[in-house]
Amino acid sequence: MGRKSVKTDKNIYQISREEAGMTRAQASEALGSISESRIEKCENRKDTCPHPDEVLQMAKVYKKPALCNYYCSHECAIGREYIPEVKLSGLEQIVLKMLSSMNSLERAKDRLIDITADGEIVDDELVDFARIENGVEEISMAADALSLWVQNTIASGKIDSDKLEEARARVNKS
Repeated sequence: MGRKSVKTDKNIYQISREEAGMTRAQASEALGSISESRIEKCENRKDTCPHPDEVLQMAKVYKKPALCNYYCSHECAIGREYIPEVKLSGLEQIVLKMLSSMNSLERAKDRLIDITADGEIVDDELVDFARIENGVEEISMAADALSLWVQNTIASGKIDSDKLEEARARVNKS
């Protein structure tokens, strides 16, 4: 068994591995195609990021789906530009944030119709449009947070993924 790390500036990959209760050797064995030395490099050297396929493997093996969002929003050049970091929170917080954002957007619906009816947005409409755009982004972030919550809950074994897929299939048929 490896020694327990006393390092204080651990990155998300090391924290995730340790939370999964694995040494680097155990992680390497579970990951299959990632060597122990590669894991160490990913965990200790800021200039050596894991590759996307490695992050996918780590997310599955460590049961940390949030690693994928972290990678995309922090380490991928395209993702840093276009993918916001999803903050993990409880289901109640996610649902309340989503409903609050949806209610705000419902109230702004008529204004959005007025702004966009002519196919252009003029200067005196920009502030209202930006406010509505922000509300849409809040809903999108809440939807992403809900999706990540579901992935984490499946990974932790609290939701059976097969049963969820069956339920989704029934919903899609109706």
